[in-house]
Amino acid sequence: MQIYVVVMILLVIGGTILDMAHKKSAKYFFENAKKAEKNARRSVSSGQKFGLAVQTIAGEVLTSSEFAHKGEEQRRISHLFTMYGFIIFVVSTAVLIFGYAAEASAGIWPLLWHLGALSLAFGGYWFWFFIRVDVSAEGNPWYRVVRADLFIVSLLAMATFGLLWSIAQGTAIGWLFFALFVAASTTLFSTVLWSKFAHMFFKPAAAYQKKVVMADGSQENLPDLGELTDPTLQARYPDIPEYMGTNPPSMGSGITREPPRHY
Repeated sequence: MQIYVVVMILLVIGGTILDMAHKKSAKYFFENAKKAEKNARRSVSSGQKFGLAVQTIAGEVLTSSEFAHKGEEQRRISHLFTMYGFIIFVVSTAVLIFGYAAEASAGIWPLLWHLGALSLAFGGYWFWFFIRVDVSAEGNPWYRVVRADLFIVSLLAMATFGLLWSIAQGTAIGWLFFALFVAASTTLFSTVLWSKFAHMFFKPAAAYQKKVVMADGSQENLPDLGELTDPTLQARYPDIPEYMGTNPPSMGSGITREPPRHY
């Protein structure tokens, strides 16, 4: 089991590297960062960058603030259940295999293993049946599976068969569930190149870089319009007060003003 876990870790590392090389995401990230430095209008100190890093960890990483917009509340909650369930499940699995492989009692870790699997299954099935855009917005049946579903299907299969194996341990069907559990886990960790697994590592870096380019004024070569309530800006763009009023709080609700259910 310990050898298996090490192999899975190596597969994730290798798959992530291949994913970045195939999509050229790392190359784009570093080239974009260099371009932003050249176009910077303001200097961002090391302390400010540290603060932005803390904001990124507290926002995009720990609380999934990218789903904080109106209409995405359920998606955010589902994502948090899935993310923290996965983390607790994987960490407790590693602790049990490397720390308590030959011991009957493992303290609180078996409980955490089950809670992690339940949280992962709850958030994942919520997403699968009710939140997926091709189901909720495009009207496709929930049982329609395409290549893009490889990540979520293997993730749900791992949590589901893991729980079933735990319930049926010591029986013939228990060994079947264990084999399916291992097969689902192997699929999840060995198909990083074809799934969205790698985005878990790249997304925080991209979110941090976005905060930096906003702070230094480079804004990825986009114009820095300023505050929408500025009279000078409203005089330059008279359609702002015409369509949004003289004191617009933001650019409007946009696509989040209503659920996308027009199929």
